[in-house]
Amino acid sequence: MMRHLLSIDDLPAEELAGIVRRSARYALDERPARPGPLTGAVAGIYFRRTSTRTRTAFTVAALRLGADVIAFGPHDLQENTGESTSDTGRVLSSFLDVFVARTADAPAELRTMADQDTMAVINAMTSDEHPTQAIADLSTLQTLRGGLDGVRVCYIGEGNNTAAALALALARVPGARLHLVTPPGYGVPTETVAAAVRASAATGARITESHDPAELPDDADVLYTTRWQTTGTVKADPDWRTVFEPFRVTGEVMKRVPDAVFMHDLPAHRGEEVDAEVLDGERSVAFTQARHKLFSAMAVLEWAVAGAE
Repeated sequence: MMRHLLSIDDLPAEELAGIVRRSARYALDERPARPGPLTGAVAGIYFRRTSTRTRTAFTVAALRLGADVIAFGPHDLQENTGESTSDTGRVLSSFLDVFVARTADAPAELRTMADQDTMAVINAMTSDEHPTQAIADLSTLQTLRGGLDGVRVCYIGEGNNTAAALALALARVPGARLHLVTPPGYGVPTETVAAAVRASAATGARITESHDPAELPDDADVLYTTRWQTTGTVKADPDWRTVFEPFRVTGEVMKRVPDAVFMHDLPAHRGEEVDAEVLDGERSVAFTQARHKLFSAMAVLEWAVAGAE
């Protein structure tokens, strides 16, 4: 049973919860029984943009699950010489069982790749969404808290692809609350917020957004930020750093959310979106969160290729 993971918005809440639970189980015992559930499968790992955590996590995850791996760099596929995405996907699906791709470009490309029924396609980041990051985030919280229901998250910073995926994911968690605090003009796209709100109707989750850094909920369980310069993007406003500066997470900001742990999807720029004392402080779980990228990759691959529930 082959399945694609292109957007969190494609997943019913119960399927997302199942992937997260499996990821959390891998966090407790990261080495699956042998032979692994992907034994005999071949995974293509294609990264057009830079990656430390996601590329390594999916490569190691595929190997630990028993698959063989073929790595493709940004100049390796014939799309660079004019072959259509449709033809590329059709050919690759003749050889591979799963194709994990980071493009940082429009999501339509991966949907075209997924227009076949023999190769699972996994979105390792497009311009609009980073779905496997959100699964790693929820897996981290599942492990730390023992459950996700009612979790309260405050996200501060640019409304980028990580924030979009987080909104779509938390909308599927019963009773969750997500408050997005984004710079004016840099919010989560309205269509993404609308999709999250639609999904939240079935779970009682609540998704809100404001553009005032003074509006941090003091009862948050999590304060989350990301780097200000998202991979593969350039901001049109040359003075954008001035706009973003009030949204930096400092020690003083953390005092305003006294019970919150700090999360960051990494890489981080200390002194820019977050101060070193926060990222390296005792309330930071950013590096635990990074390790969960391996567990979430294992869970996603098993779900997509082996049909795990």
